[in-house]
Amino acid sequence: MRCLVETDRLLSLERELYSAITVMAAAKLAMKGDREIYERQARICKAFAHPGRLQILDVLGQGERGVSELQEALGISKTRMSQHVSILKSAGVLATRREGKQIYCSLAMPEVKQACQLIRKVLQAQIAASHSPVA
Repeated sequence: MRCLVETDRLLSLERELYSAITVMAAAKLAMKGDREIYERQARICKAFAHPGRLQILDVLGQGERGVSELQEALGISKTRMSQHVSILKSAGVLATRREGKQIYCSLAMPEVKQACQLIRKVLQAQIAASHSPVA
């Protein structure tokens, strides 16, 4: 009888240990997933860290544009435009397609437009608050 009680107790401890290991493994996996998200977020934020690239994203928020049209609208060189496109494309926020000699750009994800608009609203609110008289 005593042996049976100890066996039940051992089985119960094994189940608890297995459950704890499963929870720890799931937490570790979630943290690893979070780390990947943070790394990708940092990559995108680095791509956003230039006024010219933000202008490109703003224009592309209105729809697809040719690279030469973007270059003309921003008043930058072909080389600079190519660098900006490359950075935004490698961050996964810009997509390109070729039609003959012309390259067209568009946002890879519609959420990019929303993210940029949200950041602009936050900045506009900060500017408004910094310009309002203190009571």
